[in-house]
Amino acid sequence: MSAEKLLEHFREQAMYCTMFGSPLTGALVACLGDDLEAGGPVAALVGDWPGSPRADVVALRLCGALHAAVLMGRDPELAATYPDATGAWSMDEVWTVARAFLAREHAWVTEFIKSPPQTNETRRSIALLACFLEFAKSWAGPIDTLELGASAGLNLNWDRFAYRTATWSWGDASPVMIDTEWNGPPPAVQTRIAVRNRAACDLNPLDIRDSQQVLQLKSYIWPDQADRLARFDGALALALETGTRVERADAATWIADKLAARAKDAATIVYHSVFLQYPPREVRAAIVEAIEREGAKADATAPLVWIRAEPEALFGGPRESPRLVIDFVSWPRGERRIMGYTDGHVRAVYAGGV
Repeated sequence: MSAEKLLEHFREQAMYCTMFGSPLTGALVACLGDDLEAGGPVAALVGDWPGSPRADVVALRLCGALHAAVLMGRDPELAATYPDATGAWSMDEVWTVARAFLAREHAWVTEFIKSPPQTNETRRSIALLACFLEFAKSWAGPIDTLELGASAGLNLNWDRFAYRTATWSWGDASPVMIDTEWNGPPPAVQTRIAVRNRAACDLNPLDIRDSQQVLQLKSYIWPDQADRLARFDGALALALETGTRVERADAATWIADKLAARAKDAATIVYHSVFLQYPPREVRAAIVEAIEREGAKADATAPLVWIRAEPEALFGGPRESPRLVIDFVSWPRGERRIMGYTDGHVRAVYAGGV
């Protein structure tokens, strides 16, 4: 990878982090980029990165390593400069200590950044909820859910979250409160949902019962976003309470097996968010083929539903579009409904294509 492309990634990522509401992460990535250009510790760590820096989100891997060091107490001096401890921060102070840490802990950071970021963005559930409720308007029976790319499985409990916007609310009291700016018509909030069984898979699931893996997961949440950190803590507590489990499996094989054995007295709902772009093309094609094949067999007593919140570029939209399209397909009729659009952090939902 050329030095220019690598540096371009850091500049671009700094802009995105700031735009997505994390001035600390934006400023930190800018400092990382400057150090890369100057040939400092960052250059020693990632200057010869073998893959695509943008696809591998190299800058966020480094930010995750620094936040992990804070959360696990590996560097108390660094922790003292982060908002986790004080609620305030100064990038001059953060970067002085962070740069020294990156230089001193080269081997540890190198090992940490081998793993891709996983964030379990629980806020995406509010986008998926609109699809679940729309389908449930015409289905009063039991529902079995199957989630692809579930990571640690925090979003498996989406129906146990509380949802609130300025114009509508849904759900009972919960340790997880999901809110966002909602534009357009509200979802079918009068609808109740009965999830009977839930299962999930991931190629590399993180174990919420392993404290080190939990810290790794939390480290990728931007440290100046207290609301995201609070949602994570609440969702983690709920997942532990309900015994949430995620199976380690290839998504294409797993979904084909699960659908072949699905119950004939319930609706089966396959769902995922910001997942479909990651599997290799042949795996993605196999997933689609397995779902559509089973959809062709569905009937009114055992419908199949496929709910997604995925980049619209995967569904014929502009290639560079940052938007996610929120949609679902239901069988036996095979109809697709677009419920709206959002972004990866679900800062706002534009329902009904608003």
